[in-house]
Amino acid sequence: MINRRKFIRSAGLFTAGSVLLQQRSIASAFTSAAYPPPGLQLFTLFNIIDQDVPGTLKKVADTGYKEIESAFSKKGDFYGMPAKEFSALLSRLRLSWRSHHVLGAPFKLPPGAKPPTDANGNPIKIPPMKNLRENGQEIVDSIAGAGIPYLVCASTPIESPEEIQKSIETLNKTGEACKKAGITLCYHNHYHEFEPVEGKTPYELFLAQLSPDIKMELDLCWVTKAGVDPVDLFQKHPGRFPLWHAKDLNKTKDGPAPVGEGVVDFKRIFEHAQTAGLQYYFVEHDMPKDPFASITQSIRYLTGTLKI
Repeated sequence: MINRRKFIRSAGLFTAGSVLLQQRSIASAFTSAAYPPPGLQLFTLFNIIDQDVPGTLKKVADTGYKEIESAFSKKGDFYGMPAKEFSALLSRLRLSWRSHHVLGAPFKLPPGAKPPTDANGNPIKIPPMKNLRENGQEIVDSIAGAGIPYLVCASTPIESPEEIQKSIETLNKTGEACKKAGITLCYHNHYHEFEPVEGKTPYELFLAQLSPDIKMELDLCWVTKAGVDPVDLFQKHPGRFPLWHAKDLNKTKDGPAPVGEGVVDFKRIFEHAQTAGLQYYFVEHDMPKDPFASITQSIRYLTGTLKI
């Protein structure tokens, strides 16, 4: 991002008054032009969106969000609709569909993991979900046909070296298909990708062995929980992180929180957005008790407190 102090010095602005004026001018341009408008990952609304998809999305737009990243739906497909129909609905609400999440392999719970539950502790029935390993070309064609620029692998098996290598093969194959279709494949992290598997972390293997055409969607909550500095990743791999999840980590560091209520240093991270190659960011909060209270708090903090 722009180094304001160097900019001011190079411009030869030596008086205190002119420096202050210039700083305010840069800050105004910085906030209005340097960052994309706020986006939302619809997984935040997983437990409520299928009850009234158009009404829920209108409320999202009314809250101030402009960009959408879609995810899994209890109705299947794209919230019960073909991709082009869902895209048309978003357009009518003046929402831009920028990205879609999909699994890298058939869904299965990790060893020792409990089945997912809703905010009230009730088990969630997982609908059949297509995945890149079995349905890669079909998924790519659907996303490209709807004009969505990014396809994101939300998770993939990484419990063993064999699983990691098979996932890398699947991602590289899908990345080639995405490139031919004119879209970009990204990989979304949790914190397990930063835990060593026989001496190396899956994330470092992904960064090294995936095609440079495959980018990363950095989840700021989970990377923070893993004890990894996002800015350090940006500096080591500039331009590799066009998508972010603006998700906070609660103060006990055991799960997500609305943006501004946890420990993630969003101000510092956003100051390095240009190095990262940021194109879009999406607020996300996994299974909050009150989704709209959470996303309202998050957008107020980002656009109000941080002026992003």
